[in-house]
Formats: sequence, C-alpha cells, structure tokens
Amino acid sequence: MSELTMSTDRERPFDPPDRLTELGGEAPLHRLTFADGHEGWLATGYTAVRAVLADPRFSNRPEHIHPTIPARAAVAKELREKAFVPPGFFLRMDAPEHTRYRKLLTGQFTVRRMKQLEPRIEEITHARLDAMEAAGKPADLVEQFALPIPSLVICELLGVPYGDRERFQRDSKALLALESGAAEVMDAMTSMTSYLGELIRRRRAEPRDDLISGLAQGGELADDELTGVAFLLLVAGHETTANMLGLGTYALLRNPDQLAAMRDDPSVVDNGVEELLRYLTIIHIGPIRTALEDVEVEGVAIAKGQSVALSLPVANRDSARFPGGDTLDVTRPAGGHLTFGHGIHQCLGQQLARIEMRIGYRALLRRFPGLRLAVPPEEVPMRTDMSIYGVHRLPVTW
Repeated sequence: MSELTMSTDRERPFDPPDRLTELGGEAPLHRLTFADGHEGWLATGYTAVRAVLADPRFSNRPEHIHPTIPARAAVAKELREKAFVPPGFFLRMDAPEHTRYRKLLTGQFTVRRMKQLEPRIEEITHARLDAMEAAGKPADLVEQFALPIPSLVICELLGVPYGDRERFQRDSKALLALESGAAEVMDAMTSMTSYLGELIRRRRAEPRDDLISGLAQGGELADDELTGVAFLLLVAGHETTANMLGLGTYALLRNPDQLAAMRDDPSVVDNGVEELLRYLTIIHIGPIRTALEDVEVEGVAIAKGQSVALSLPVANRDSARFPGGDTLDVTRPAGGHLTFGHGIHQCLGQQLARIEMRIGYRALLRRFPGLRLAVPPEEVPMRTDMSIYGVHRLPVTW
C-alpha cells in the first residue's frame, strides 16, 4: 500500500503536483492510503477515471466517501456520523434517487435555454467592465470581474437576491476552505440552508419568474428538498466559473502568445475555453467513488467497499488522450476533457459556464487589449487552500 500523502501544494501554479504527474506517467491506477486510514486507490489515467465516473457500480454517497486530504478527515467523519447532507443535494446521491432530481432540472439547463440567457450575460459582463474601467487601475480582477459575473447570473437564474451575496459567498468560502474545521463547515451549511429555506418559503407565497419559484410551484419537491437543490446550484454556479475566469486570465497573462491568439481572433475563444478548462482543471481534489461490488478497471481488481480518488487534473493531461497536454495551446482540439465530470454526475450547468467564459474572455480582452499583471507573478495568491482551485486575487492593470 502506497504511503503517498495527497497534497494541494504545487511546484508550478498551473500544473498538478509533480508527484501526481509522475504517478500518471507510470500507471493508470495506484494503491493509496486515504487520510482516515482507508486502503483504496488513486486513478490518474484518463480511461480509468472516465470508466469509474461512468460505472453505476461506484457510489458517490457520503457514507461511502473517504477523504484524501488530512485537513478534511475530521469534517468527513462528522458529516458521515451526522448524515448531514441536505435532502435534494443530489450531487451526493446515486441512481435512482439522483435521477429524480436530475430529471426535474435537466430542462432548465439545456443548450437552448442557456443560449437564451446570452444577451443578459453580455449585459452583465459589459456592466462589470464599465465599473472596473471607471474605478481605475490597478484592479483586482477577481473582485471586480471574475466573481461578480457568475454570481449575478446564478442569482438571477435562481431568484436569489444579489444583495445577499456577502452572506452566501462567506458560507461558500467556509465550505470550500480546506482548513475549515467540522464546526465551521456545519455552521456554514446550517446558515446556507436556513437562508435558502426562508427564501423558498417566500417564493412559494409570492412566486417570481425564476428557477426556485418554478420548482416551488411545480409541487414535486418539499421545502427541504428544494433547499438542497438550491444550495448545490448556488454554490457550484458561482464558485466554479468565477475561479475559471480568474485562473484562466492569469494563465493567459503568463502565456502571452496564447493571450494574443484569443485576443486577436475572437473565433479562437470557444476552443480556447475548452483548452483552459482542460489545462487548468480547477476541481483538483477528488472526486471520490466507492465500489459497491468487486469491479475491475484497467485490469486492476478493486474490491467492494474500496474508495477510488480520481485525479482530474492528471487525467486531463494524459498523453495517450491529449498529446503534449502539459502545454497550453488554445488552438488544440480540446474536446473530451473531464473537467465537468462524466456519467450521471456530469456538471448540470456546464453550458452556462461555457457561455459565461466565452463572453467573459472575449469582452475582457477586447476592452483591455493591454491587460497585464500589476504585481510580480509570484505575488499572485493561489487557492491551494481551497477545494476549488484558482486565484484568491488577481491584481491587473492595462
């Protein structure tokens, strides 16, 4: 059994930790001792990761999950013991329970529905750029651009007042911080569910033209179920895209030829977004799946009850699937990456995220063609302390 200790520390800001990269070059699966002593596996190969994500014999339920990061061991133990996952939080469910919630939401996130939001996303994006330009340089791109855009969009889509953003962003930060203790995580979950529960009761009484009101009026979900659904969509809907906009811009600024390609030819942006998603892979911890029965993956026998940690960043650079994948190339055909997952838990909001990034990068590079870092690169604070990777701040000028 490997004594490998999982860590989020990186030798270079855009690359997975060297030890994980080395393992990825050796074999697709590796024995791993998890942070709580569980003996399981680490998957680094693209085909192996994809196979586990697609296989219904692997569970995503919280009682089956073991942490890879020592700082999260106490949190995982507490959540398992108290079964503290909100009803409706379908990310932590297996079929058929997961299927019920997913079906209710799939129609809300179709490509067609998301494209209908494009004019409003364009409007929000340009308003943020206007405000950033008016405030003057230098600017923190995270605070003034990357975080507000997806936050505003998901708030309008769900029906969450944007004026309440400080509260839900504070709770999100506590939930995602790797150093948050069990009490802090529980407090943040309680705060978020309390806030959303009250909002849902208001929307039932006085519905509006938003997703929460629509689901409330549909009658299929009880208040606690709808709270869990809204919880997941709100946190995922602003944290992931915000970090891709921030980290993606930083990566472009550190690769001027790639920035120039996207700035000078807007037609490159769509493919560039896919390449940034693949190259950066901000879901840098887990996901984790546990075998419900004996399963063979890539010739490796995984026993019933064993957990498998999936390294998406390493899988997305597997040279067998992405030749030269350690290099950022916005013109590379980048389809097929696993950043949004695979199988039944593939990201529900992926089309919305793509639209926000395509509009965001195009508008940002057009508005500020001379965009550059306002501090030395080593002074940009990286989110190695968070379960979603990115930059805490990105000081820029133009």
